[in-house]
Amino acid sequence: MKQHFMMFAGYNQWANSRIYDAAADLGEDEFGRNVGAFFGSMMGTLNHILTADRIWMRRFTGEGDAPARLDMILHSALPGLRLAREAEDKRIIDWIGSLSEKALSGRFSYMTVSDMRTVSQRLAPALDHFFNHQTHHRGQAHAILTILGRPSVPLDLTQFQRSEEGRPFA
Repeated sequence: MKQHFMMFAGYNQWANSRIYDAAADLGEDEFGRNVGAFFGSMMGTLNHILTADRIWMRRFTGEGDAPARLDMILHSALPGLRLAREAEDKRIIDWIGSLSEKALSGRFSYMTVSDMRTVSQRLAPALDHFFNHQTHHRGQAHAILTILGRPSVPLDLTQFQRSEEGRPFA
């Protein structure tokens, strides 16, 4: 099971890097333009992914910043947002790498952000959600690039597995 989650942590980092590379070609006005996506703009979408990751990592580890809202704008400019994203991706990889199989089969409890209730669940299914959530919103970021007339960014898991970074997981 650990190998599975290490693959997704690596994939997450790889896919984020590709989306951020594509977003770097956007002008400042395009980066912040509301195109009707769930979080409005590329800025809103990429901030949401980072915000949610920090909330989940706080739940998982008990450490780090946990924004109080899911629509929090942590960084309004791409360079600062990218640095924070890269640091969070490293944190995720390091934490997953530190987990034992026993820990992955265990449970944890946390407080929800939206309605402030305590939830207890198994860690592995929560990690499935964690990585799936990132993929979902990267798809929205991809759609924003399309709306703005930018070229497609291949993000398929098989693309990662065939890449140098993903070969250990293929």
